[in-house]
Amino acid sequence: MKIARPITALIESFSKLPGIGPKSAQRLTYYLLHVPQVQLDEFADSILNLKKNTKLCSICKNISEDDPCPICTDPMRDKSLVMVVEQPLDILAFERTHFKGVYHVLHGAINPLENIGPDELYIDDLLKRVSSIEYPVSELIIATNPTMEGNATAMYLGKQLKINNLKLKITRLGMGIPTGADLEYADETTLTQALEGRREL
Repeated sequence: MKIARPITALIESFSKLPGIGPKSAQRLTYYLLHVPQVQLDEFADSILNLKKNTKLCSICKNISEDDPCPICTDPMRDKSLVMVVEQPLDILAFERTHFKGVYHVLHGAINPLENIGPDELYIDDLLKRVSSIEYPVSELIIATNPTMEGNATAMYLGKQLKINNLKLKITRLGMGIPTGADLEYADETTLTQALEGRREL
């Protein structure tokens, strides 16, 4: 059966999104056929304005409507405490913890298999930022994901900060047992990380 070209085009567009396979793309497309045109227009406008109406913060590289972003301009934030994250989405997670410092977004992690090296990330901007006299940084929290790529990025950052002779406290997030989990089901790596990330009571 030949499918109408506008339908095929939208299915293909949805299929390019992460986590959406061909079947999900078909379901979304056919669902949108039943949505009132007004809602479709609003949806289309939201997509069109996504990049037009957002900017990259010149300080932390977060995505915002303003430059600098509201977090960087908030006078209640501790500018001496900087948390390094991989993606802007990670900021949303940490904001739920009421973290009072500021952030720096790398926009990825070092991944040689995907041809992503340090030059593709906002690492140089971070190094310039932490060596700035305007806002002296006392602690840098490296909050990259506990993956091979995240760990490689954290190690690279640590080395670069030492090479540049930056005298600041560098910490890594403690990893380990999630709250409410049974120890008997935890794997060896998780238990090792839990031991290494232990803190004094």
